[in-house]
Amino acid sequence: MRRGADAWLTLLALAALLLWELLGWDLGLSRLYGGPAGFAWRDAWLTRDLLHEGGRLLGLAGLALLAWQVVHPPADGPGRAERGYWLAVMLACALLVPALKSLSDSSCPWSLAEFGGSVAYVPHWMLGVADGGPGHCFPSGHAVSGFAFFGLYFQWRDHDRRRARRYLAATLLLGTAFGWAQLARGAHFASHSAWSAWLCWTLPVLAARWAPARKNPGTELPSHALPMR
Repeated sequence: MRRGADAWLTLLALAALLLWELLGWDLGLSRLYGGPAGFAWRDAWLTRDLLHEGGRLLGLAGLALLAWQVVHPPADGPGRAERGYWLAVMLACALLVPALKSLSDSSCPWSLAEFGGSVAYVPHWMLGVADGGPGHCFPSGHAVSGFAFFGLYFQWRDHDRRRARRYLAATLLLGTAFGWAQLARGAHFASHSAWSAWLCWTLPVLAARWAPARKNPGTELPSHALPMR
């Protein structure tokens, strides 16, 4: 039943993304932050130094900590096999989005003539249609520094539901903050980060089907830690 709920949530999020694309809200939202003179937040300390550079370091530190816990797993919670499996899923998310980005013909907002650049706007869903700019801007690679950690929710939800929800909330908060920073800087449209979030969610949903069984499955969990059904 839980897998069914995951699938429905994934499809609902996909429908919301497609609606966003249909309504063409990317340009309108970016116009709140930029104009012919460019983007005022492009080189601000908050967006560039803290949320972009700092966010990247935070993501790398998080992956390093999870790798350490695979080698030296804490006594409570998931075992080594589970931790290793979900770390691999999170690494796959961290690699998948930049790989797709490298194939994209879409340029970043700050390259568009409307925002002080030199190229015309071409929606990223017009595959194979280049805008004449540098491209390689869809989806958002930086947002993955936060959204890649959706795997922690799946790793923990059979062990401690409250902790799993806290990881889910933290992942959403960080990914959204990193995505906002790139939106405000003109580095990405909002949909670029939203698609990254969807991909980083969908991959763990698919991977959950083959996840290793919970360690000590006969052990009764406290009532607050029972998995959702």
